[in-house]
Amino acid sequence: MTENDQTSFVKFVDEAITGRHSVRRFLPRDVKRETVARLLELGSMAPSATNVQPWKVYVLVGAAKDALSKGIMEKFEAGQTEGREYDHYPKVWEEPWLSRRRSVGKAMYGLLGIPKDDREGMKRQMARNFLFFDAPVGLIFTMDRRFGFGMFMDIGMFMENIMTAARARGLDTCPQAFFADYSDTVRACLSIPQNEMVVCGMALGYADADAPINSLRPGREPVEVFADFRGF
Repeated sequence: MTENDQTSFVKFVDEAITGRHSVRRFLPRDVKRETVARLLELGSMAPSATNVQPWKVYVLVGAAKDALSKGIMEKFEAGQTEGREYDHYPKVWEEPWLSRRRSVGKAMYGLLGIPKDDREGMKRQMARNFLFFDAPVGLIFTMDRRFGFGMFMDIGMFMENIMTAARARGLDTCPQAFFADYSDTVRACLSIPQNEMVVCGMALGYADADAPINSLRPGREPVEVFADFRGF
């Protein structure tokens, strides 16, 4: 590889990574099955402890996706929750995480024109998670519940590979842990065995570039804030 080729390659990879962001409105444009299969194949190149490859994925389109959305929406509209099978957030929010969380929430609802006191508006937006934000493809990620906490790192790297590979192909994604809040319904709708834990969902498709919500780009802290360099 020449120096110019190397520079172009690095730029392409960097743009695929930095160009990825959570998209919350998609176009009604289909994604081919072979494209999704290739993304999953690339995802499986992620490292995992002793090459266990703990991930499993349910790929949903059309009626299968709609049936899952309908099942969850019925529970959500009735105010029913089933509870996540793992701890995601801290029990008590502290700084600096509290400010970051509030900041992204304020920015997102601001773009949607939903005031802070509009509980119904916020609920409607939350419900859109369970429609995969109208993306043509919905993914549900599971892993065997016998695995330890460390395997979440492996499935996270698997998902990140998928999202980066999707962006390199002009596709967009949104990882959605909300689906884990309705794990019983997800399991029943998709006939998922009891030994599998529902970890996360993901919307996959082509972003609606005209949707204001898709302009949301939460900031990142500078490296100096989270990295401690030693011995350099």
